[in-house]
Amino acid sequence: MKKKIKGILSEEIVTKRLLLRKLQKEDSGFFHKLLSDQEVNRFLPWFPVKSMEETEQFLKERYLTVYEKGQGYAYVICLKETGTPVGYVNISGEESHDLGYGLARQYWNQGIVTEACQGLIQKVKQEGLPYITATHDRENIPSGKVMRKLGMSYQYSYEEQWQPKNYKVIFRMYQLNFTMPKEWRYDRYWKESQIHFVEEEL
Repeated sequence: MKKKIKGILSEEIVTKRLLLRKLQKEDSGFFHKLLSDQEVNRFLPWFPVKSMEETEQFLKERYLTVYEKGQGYAYVICLKETGTPVGYVNISGEESHDLGYGLARQYWNQGIVTEACQGLIQKVKQEGLPYITATHDRENIPSGKVMRKLGMSYQYSYEEQWQPKNYKVIFRMYQLNFTMPKEWRYDRYWKESQIHFVEEEL
């Protein structure tokens, strides 16, 4: 089932209100503010950054490396009218094809993440990606709502000793199949976790 994906990262993605584009050098200031925000990073798998050096290392690992390898998708979300960066959206080039996103607090509850994800999903579907997955902390209810709005289906929940924050979290795993059979499920997290289950009501 493993398929390496090669994102055509030179291409921009345009939606009704948004422009998704590659990371630019001048984005460092925006990302530093975003990544240092305690509330924005509450449910994300890293500690808020404390210096510009940490921000630059983050961008190198999660953006520049993706661009160099040509595998996966990593975009900055910008407002189309002004070009203002407001968040990010990405899909991993690994087997999970994990969808991830983050948004500056002042733009929450405006449908921006959903719109950005829809644009990226349309692109990867056209490029032949077989499926995508996404996970969220069970306590992060808004993120689960985004996944359902995208047409993703809940598959199962599992416990993980979350790193680097090092505490136990129950995650919910969602999936959207494009070319895979409708009933096919990505089971890696289920198999790796000793505690896993299917919740009857979300």
